[in-house]
Amino acid sequence: MPPPAATGELARAVAGLQELPGALGLRWTARAGWHYTLAFLGDVEEEVLPDLYGRLERAAHRTPPFPLRVHGGGRFDGRALWAGAAGGLDTLRLLAERSHAAARRAGVAMEEHRRYTPHLTLARSREPADLAPFAEALGGFEGVHWEAGELSLVRSNLPAGGVPGEQPRYEVVRAWPLGR
Repeated sequence: MPPPAATGELARAVAGLQELPGALGLRWTARAGWHYTLAFLGDVEEEVLPDLYGRLERAAHRTPPFPLRVHGGGRFDGRALWAGAAGGLDTLRLLAERSHAAARRAGVAMEEHRRYTPHLTLARSREPADLAPFAEALGGFEGVHWEAGELSLVRSNLPAGGVPGEQPRYEVVRAWPLGR
């Protein structure tokens, strides 16, 4: 979870992106929801949670804190625009691997494992869109440095529906400090 200083400066950059042609056709994520997903767990059965908590805690304790910053941008398949990361990416990837393994070993059905791409989702499109101008505009973005010192388990509370523009709410269920 980026600290307020990092999300504040990213919010200023995103405000500029929202002025570009085509921006009105995108669903922009709320600043409160900006986070780096290490492993997407989907629906988790209640009885799995105690084991999952223990395994994520061990993953966090085995991983030292590391430097991080929001950096640049990119896109996935014309459907998602994201901001990237820089800093201790090897450690971030290791923490992502450990988080994925912890969930799998706890009994969470995990999707096919792919190489981790650190990203913070900024906007989505229902239909394929030309996100290249937005990603290019983010290309030179260099965010403030911070020390990532915590692993958080985040729950997505999806909108109930019927409210135009309503977005998921993200809730930290548990968090564990990195390192011993």
